[in-house]
This record gives sequence, C-alpha cells and structure tokens, in this order.
Amino acid sequence: MSIKERIKFRMDTLQNWMENNYHLKNPTEVYALTLSVSKFWSVLSEEDKEYIQCAQDSINEGWEWNV
Repeated sequence: MSIKERIKFRMDTLQNWMENNYHLKNPTEVYALTLSVSKFWSVLSEEDKEYIQCAQDSINEGWEWNV
C-alpha cells in the first residue's frame, strides 16, 4: 500500500469515526488514529491538517461532531 493510499484509508476511517461520534466512547483509539495520520504531516493537504486538528480538539473537549 502506497503512502497516499495509507493516508486516504486513515483519513476515511477518521472521518467515519468522527461523523458517528465514535470518539465520545473511544477517545484514546480515535486520538491514536489522528496521530498515525499526523506522522505524514509534511505531505498532508491543508484541508486534512485542519480536519485532524479539529478532530483532536473535539476528542480532547468531548464535543459531539456535527458536520
């Protein structure tokens, strides 16, 4: 699996988890996923970087994800 494919898979998973508010029941698991994507920070799009930062804020604060 290429780096782009790994990033896409992880971002798709993160989006699914956030939209289903999985982070409210499993914050550690979801936060770990954000970190696994963040290691590719230098090649992420600005949009993906912002999404990860917002997701981390939501996880840390226990906010429901409403998109």
